[in-house]
Amino acid sequence: MSTLAGIVVTIIALMHVWFLALEMLLWDKPAGLRAFGITPEYAAQTKVLAGNQGLYNGFLAAGLFWGLLLGGSEGTHLKLFFLGCVLLAGLYGGFTATRKVFWVQALPAAIGMALVVLS
Repeated sequence: MSTLAGIVVTIIALMHVWFLALEMLLWDKPAGLRAFGITPEYAAQTKVLAGNQGLYNGFLAAGLFWGLLLGGSEGTHLKLFFLGCVLLAGLYGGFTATRKVFWVQALPAAIGMALVVLS
């Protein structure tokens, strides 16, 4: 894998660790309220759902880190699978939640997939 592909996949994995933290730990705190543009009342009503969503983001990060650590063709397959999951989640979120998700999640995943395939 090229160095650039590895850096991009690592950044995407770290972003999903941050999403986990925002959704599981900071959802109803000032950082979470600002990040998602939500009110404290809405955050209180949706905290459990956000925590579940954060856990899934953690699984995506774990899969990407696993692919990076494994290396070789097995690692490449894992990275492509989990980047594909990130891409699909980003597309879905971009269509159903906010267009910002396209730029923050789907586009980096597509770039990461292209770099992994080309390396």
